[in-house]
Amino acid sequence: MNNNDISIISQPIFLVGAERSGTTLLRLMLSDHSQICWCPEFEYVVDKFGDDGIAPNLDQYYEWLETHWIFQATDFIINQSLDYNELVNSFLCQQLERENKKIVGATVHRHFDRLPKIWPDARFIHLIRDGRDVARSCIGMGWSGNVWTGVERWLEAECLWNQLKNTITPDRYIEIIYEDLITNPVEILTKICHFLGLEYDQSMLNYAQHTTYDLPDPKLINQWRKKMSEDEVQLVESRIGHLLKDRGYELSGLPHREVTSSRQKQLRLQDWLFRTQFRVKRFGLGLFLADYVSRKLRIKPLQKSLQLKMNEITTRYIK
Repeated sequence: MNNNDISIISQPIFLVGAERSGTTLLRLMLSDHSQICWCPEFEYVVDKFGDDGIAPNLDQYYEWLETHWIFQATDFIINQSLDYNELVNSFLCQQLERENKKIVGATVHRHFDRLPKIWPDARFIHLIRDGRDVARSCIGMGWSGNVWTGVERWLEAECLWNQLKNTITPDRYIEIIYEDLITNPVEILTKICHFLGLEYDQSMLNYAQHTTYDLPDPKLINQWRKKMSEDEVQLVESRIGHLLKDRGYELSGLPHREVTSSRQKQLRLQDWLFRTQFRVKRFGLGLFLADYVSRKLRIKPLQKSLQLKMNEITTRYIK
């Protein structure tokens, strides 16, 4: 890649929203369009980039990427002659070159308010799913031990979107309801394509032929109504009820519950125990303890080797 290629991505598309909100499904649909290519899980571009717009030290960033399992899976080339903005832009360029398509995008779940500091004219697809279903899904991933903590990723992403939305013009974003995407996929995908300046491509629903994801099934939305207890619903709605209503979702109608500080402490402890047990089960007690000790004592060489081993195990689970 030469330096002339670096400036070609002036308006990349970013799919933003909470993890477990259906971003993988929408990304698969977009990727199957004949003119769209996509970079999944692009957080490694913003995680080390400061809120103040200051880029990370490049040598430290290169070292950090060495054990970043999502980045390593991309096989992107790191051109050390580039500054930070040029480097991360080059990742998008590389994806475009590989697939030879017209538009490139990426999925970002956190710190996406930093993206305009790198790409001032970036455009956004904001995907929103019912936070009650997101809370349940986070428990299944081992990220949270209960719905009280499980909804935090949703809450953080939606509050961040509120901030970002106020800084960009309406022509630079589109807001999509996950449940609408599932019940009317062709209509919603057509709407997204028009936002991108493209026509709908029926191949966008071919993803089920080459991935583990099934075609949209309306029976799978609003699972919280069947699988959450009244106590769990009240816990979630006590945290995000106002945002759910702002996003167009109806509340359950259950009485509002104030969660006391002592109950919150119990929920935090339950969450910690669950996540610890999950990690021990996935990585084994020996690897779990070795990783914990190496981090506490800041033994960098050991941290690196252990992280690579844990990355390998995580990749097997994801696949």
